[in-house]
Amino acid sequence: MVVGVGAVAVGAEQQAGTGAARPSRREVARRLLASTAALGLAPVVAASRPAPSTGGSGGGSFDETYRGRRIQGVLVPAAAPETDGGEWRITVDGRPLHLMRRADGTWLSMVDHYTSYRTPLEATRAAVDEIGPGRELRDLAPGRLAGGHPGGHAHTGGQHGVRA
Repeated sequence: MVVGVGAVAVGAEQQAGTGAARPSRREVARRLLASTAALGLAPVVAASRPAPSTGGSGGGSFDETYRGRRIQGVLVPAAAPETDGGEWRITVDGRPLHLMRRADGTWLSMVDHYTSYRTPLEATRAAVDEIGPGRELRDLAPGRLAGGHPGGHAHTGGQHGVRA
């Protein structure tokens, strides 16, 4: 410690005026280095966490009640290994709901085919919203189409074929 006139340390005059000790350049450099290291490691830590699943809470399935309707979905693995993922089998109150995967990885349903959703669960919930209360999905399984005709042929009325 260097003693100046009147036996007062040279650095003590500045510290007495501010009431708190100022950090040294070394301490400022350490804090800056620690902040830089934390920023550099943040992407590594984020990448090490597991990615959210595409199917909802379970990844390969979901089963819940949404707006009074039971929605279920199961991811059926693809038979061919070159096929990506598999096929989702979705039901709303036991009736099948067909989903399609878009090229960008989002999903759409046959009920709401104008909007894309991030996961099959979101697409199923949106279909339930679109159906509304008191209405049901039509079961379009072969043999039970619109008129209930055996063989899966639906008559929609009017003439069939090409008109001249």
